[in-house]
Amino acid sequence: MIACENLRKSYRVGHGRREILKGISFAVDRGERIALLGRNGAGKSTLIKLIGGVEMPTSGRVVRQMSNSWPIGFNGGFQGSLTGYDNARFIARIYGTSYDQIRDFVEDFTELGRSLSMPVKTYSSGMRARLAFALSLAIDFDCYLIDEVILVGDQNFQRKCHVELFEKRGDRAMIIASHDMHTIRETCNRALLLHDGKATMFDDVGAAVDAYDQL
Repeated sequence: MIACENLRKSYRVGHGRREILKGISFAVDRGERIALLGRNGAGKSTLIKLIGGVEMPTSGRVVRQMSNSWPIGFNGGFQGSLTGYDNARFIARIYGTSYDQIRDFVEDFTELGRSLSMPVKTYSSGMRARLAFALSLAIDFDCYLIDEVILVGDQNFQRKCHVELFEKRGDRAMIIASHDMHTIRETCNRALLLHDGKATMFDDVGAAVDAYDQL
């Protein structure tokens, strides 16, 4: 289980602060797929970053009793002067996983070829997203955090992402932030609707989508 307990997050704006999340509490159990719905600026990406440990909450806490990925597609942790291979080696060391295994997966999944031997700072945004997605999936997690990245790349790559994430890892928990209601309806069994810093949990995904449409 991963539980968010009264999470609050605010950022300094000028001489004041803007509160993005105003006390969010919910839990995801093994195998559950929870959608995060909300208009732009509602705090979906912020919440995923808090759960992934990329950012710290202003108050409240995240209790993790199963492993979770960093936000899929997040490349803020890349060392730009290192190559794609070097970043893969770094991830392997952090998680105590075979570098050879990660390297082979990244080569096959990203289709970046010789670019993996080049510094990541020379990559386009699409190339960086492919590398970030591949490294996220190269490690075996109990829960995957997804923030709209399944829309990266051409149709063939999107299909490849869909198979790797939703079919091969169909038994894993997921927290998915997306504006793609088709994906939400097809993959999620619950939904958390964010609005004005507050959250409402829906056990009926269809009802959550309807509520989202009325915002």
